[in-house]
Amino acid sequence: MGYTTLKLEFEGLSLSGVVEPVTSAGSVRSLSPAEGGLATITLNRPEKRNAISTEMIEELLAALDEVEASAVRVVIVTGAGKAFCSGMDLDALKAISSQSPEQYLEDCRRVAHLFRRLYSFPKPLIAAVNGPAIAGGCGIATLCDFTLAAPEARFGYSEVRIGFIPAIVSVFLIRQIGEKRARDLLLTGRILEAAEAHQIGLVTEVVPAGILFDRARELAATLIAASPTSLLLTKRLLGHFCESDLDRDLELAIRENARSLSTADFREGVASFLEKRKPVWRGE
Repeated sequence: MGYTTLKLEFEGLSLSGVVEPVTSAGSVRSLSPAEGGLATITLNRPEKRNAISTEMIEELLAALDEVEASAVRVVIVTGAGKAFCSGMDLDALKAISSQSPEQYLEDCRRVAHLFRRLYSFPKPLIAAVNGPAIAGGCGIATLCDFTLAAPEARFGYSEVRIGFIPAIVSVFLIRQIGEKRARDLLLTGRILEAAEAHQIGLVTEVVPAGILFDRARELAATLIAASPTSLLLTKRLLGHFCESDLDRDLELAIRENARSLSTADFREGVASFLEKRKPVWRGE
């Protein structure tokens, strides 16, 4: 299918590097298991700092489906331009503030489905974080199996600053870095440099910007050299360890997220952000 908010590229990859592109005008040539295969998903709204829109969520889910159905072995996720992903699109946030409770719930389920899909995707995902990954963008980056970051990358969950709550991502974050560190990030909304994100376990490796994508390809080649069956079964096992608790917690988070979107503080937070002024919180 054609994509407007992202680019999906396929190529053969050997242990020595890229062999050849295998896409042309959106068509995908079949890869044999012996060729190995690498897919790159590039969030492609650089003029919006790759902000997440409803269309991007739908296209990212479709791209993951396309990749899963192919012979691709590893996926790299990155961002076009200077940002990885700046979080939810401001126009989308503004529209959300006037929606019905049923629409709130639908939007929250859509985001939760994306995060759950990334977390449980059967093939290895490598995030090559080239710039800021904030709020939902931080979720996308850190829910990949490996998160490689340029020193210029920034990470954080800034939702509390605009009267929102980072409910859905909290379900995953607490499992990744522990409750105490999760409380720090989620309650303060502070932004971390790549080095600190690496120190606390959000980032796998900090890589000089000039070789970030080369390092991602190198890691992909290492994974391609492993048994695809073993990788699949290992990922499935890791997912099963917390599957029932994860789904229960996600349902709670979805409902809390939807509830927060109907508050006066959320409406004030979005309005103040768009108007570039300090919010006047009402506590309701």
